[in-house]
Amino acid sequence: MRILLLGAAGQVGFELMRALGPLGEVVPATRAGLLPGQVPCRKADLTDTDAALIALLDALAPALVVNAAAYTAVDRAEDEPALARRINGDAVGTLGRWAASRDVPVIHYSTDYVFDGAGRRPWREDDATAPLGVYGASKLAGEQALRASGAPHLILRTAWVYAARGHNFLRTMLRLAAERDTLRVVSDQFGAPTPARLIANATAAIVARSAPRGAFGRDVPWGTYHLTAAGHTSWHGFATALLTSAQRAGLIAKSPRVEAIASADYPTRARRPAWSVLDCARVQQTFALRLPEWDVALNAVIGELAGGGAQK
Repeated sequence: MRILLLGAAGQVGFELMRALGPLGEVVPATRAGLLPGQVPCRKADLTDTDAALIALLDALAPALVVNAAAYTAVDRAEDEPALARRINGDAVGTLGRWAASRDVPVIHYSTDYVFDGAGRRPWREDDATAPLGVYGASKLAGEQALRASGAPHLILRTAWVYAARGHNFLRTMLRLAAERDTLRVVSDQFGAPTPARLIANATAAIVARSAPRGAFGRDVPWGTYHLTAAGHTSWHGFATALLTSAQRAGLIAKSPRVEAIASADYPTRARRPAWSVLDCARVQQTFALRLPEWDVALNAVIGELAGGGAQK
């Protein structure tokens, strides 16, 4: 099975290259045509014309497309709505229409930002969406375009993604811990910190169970699913836990004091959902997955960093 992996240089894409490898021929593609380490790969710039994306798809003729490419600059999106919409929305629609015409499945990743964060129970897949900003609206547009295309698809909504490499909250906290004695972190936003490796491993398990002999059956339960680590915490709780774990692992000499602040004390260009906890019961029941608690998953990432497994 040939798998086209878009966004292969990102946090999730990097992990997907490893996780999907045993399932077929993975063809990675990135915006610049380069993987980490300046390794050449296919070029797939979602800001380019539809014709360029279709030409790549026609040339490769994949049996599965996994789209981990996205515009993720939440605050900058407020000033670049057209660019965010192009990458997160319009290009996904183009991808879906090509896939529908050839009956090729698409796995696409979305976000908790499609919700307004006003709830107090975990968000279910069929709850009403109401994004607070441009980024969330652009990701919702991508979901809608993929559904409207008629392509067989899985939309996996996730949240609070981090990894041992790349730019993310965990790596920022570790860097600041070496520079400051006190860190001020928001304590009134809640979610489930989710490692990119967890997302990739779960995706691979879903593909393996849906295409056990290298081809997708007719009874695959396509649709939208939520996929995060289990449980939840605040950004303040996440920061406290990761710094404690990092100090125990010898990654930092000392853990700074973590001061809890309100979102109002840390204004951002874009509004963030206050409640980003997703109900993942459906994906676990449908695909026989068992998702670890967020703090257990965190310790695995810290262990990877302590073992020298991280890259820039």
